[in-house]
Amino acid sequence: MLRITGSRTSRFCDGVSRRGFLRIGALGLGGLAMPEILRAESGVGVAGGSKAVIMIFLPGGPPHQDMWDLKMEAPAEIRGEFRPIRTKVPGIEIGELFPKMAERMDRFSIIRSVVGSTGEHASGQCFTGRPRVNAPAGGWPSIGSYVSRLHGQATPGMPAFVGLSPKMGHAPWADPGQPGFLGPAHAPFQPNGGGASDLVLNDITLDRLRDRRALLESFDSLRRDIDASGMLGAMDAFQQQAMGVLTSSRLAEALNLDREDPAVRARYGGGTMKCRDDGGPECPEQFLMARRLVEAGVRCVTIGFNRWDWHNNNFGQAREVFPQLDHGLTALVDDLHATGLDKDVSVVVWGEFGRTPQINKEGGRDHWPRVSCAALAGGGMTHGQVIGATDRLGGEAVARPVDFQEVFATLYHAMGIDTRTATVNDLNGRPRYLVDEQYRPMPELVG
Repeated sequence: MLRITGSRTSRFCDGVSRRGFLRIGALGLGGLAMPEILRAESGVGVAGGSKAVIMIFLPGGPPHQDMWDLKMEAPAEIRGEFRPIRTKVPGIEIGELFPKMAERMDRFSIIRSVVGSTGEHASGQCFTGRPRVNAPAGGWPSIGSYVSRLHGQATPGMPAFVGLSPKMGHAPWADPGQPGFLGPAHAPFQPNGGGASDLVLNDITLDRLRDRRALLESFDSLRRDIDASGMLGAMDAFQQQAMGVLTSSRLAEALNLDREDPAVRARYGGGTMKCRDDGGPECPEQFLMARRLVEAGVRCVTIGFNRWDWHNNNFGQAREVFPQLDHGLTALVDDLHATGLDKDVSVVVWGEFGRTPQINKEGGRDHWPRVSCAALAGGGMTHGQVIGATDRLGGEAVARPVDFQEVFATLYHAMGIDTRTATVNDLNGRPRYLVDEQYRPMPELVG
């Protein structure tokens, strides 16, 4: 297997190198397997430009009452241990363990009234916007898969969709987003992945790869001479994409964090790429890798950050995890603004549901699908605001409820995709809209 990797030896808990490596698809005499993964259907009439989205999934359900929607008027068994702090935007307060975010609140929008969760421990709604019930055959595609299908590659040699979640079995934080009925051609590239979804090149150097390519071309030349349909000619474009990723250094360089200044890595929370005792990844440097990937031309990057299913010791775990999120997220947003990418790259942070207002006897908060929160940044959107509100206990949305699909409509809009007209065909050939027709981009964010 060819692994493009570095010299550092620190690793994830599952044995994956800290640097992340590329395992690149099987090569045989019949042609490359990798074009099946990179195949981008043409002719959809959507101009992609340089727009991108970074989705930071907080698996397990983050406690909204302790982060960005504190309830100081509630009884002690509900309001918790943390205090609110003022932010750069007058009138907006958030939790005291997010001081960096508070200093940059003009660059963020907080949604305090996300509704519609099914209550499942799964990334599905955060990556697709839709519940699994009544899904079409193959399942709903994630946002990265839709973007891959509609926009294709932005840069030769770079996949359209990258999932950075460490591969850890069937845990919800391990899911980088599924392609659904769009199939493996639009699945995420997983540099930290394993199994069938990897792109594996078995024990072959780049020189041998080029020799094998020359041999394939000679076979293809012979087959084209007898091919009357023109299909083989069309396949050449997909093979060129595959060879581009195989031989380009652009993706390897984007994944190589050693190329960053140590001071920059420290701003993101460098040195903490590890796993918690319960298996959740603590990987704030994924935020840095995501920034490098969108700079290099990736259209969608998904991250599964930490594990938030805090049925016990909610406040002790929050004291450890909140500052990590505060550091990594604000470093990412700062860098997007410094490079001007805040106009083109949208960032969304959320989990699959919220937590109970009532603190349980173990000092934790339990599952609460009635309302949750989200934070957005970048994308050329209007920021420095709070959208929606919950009641005094933080248990119900009492103003401006926001469905998951509204957020998706907004993200697609920021990427130049009109959800009123854009469709893709499912496995039965039926055109499917990206969101249900009643959902539109949020006017508070896009005007």
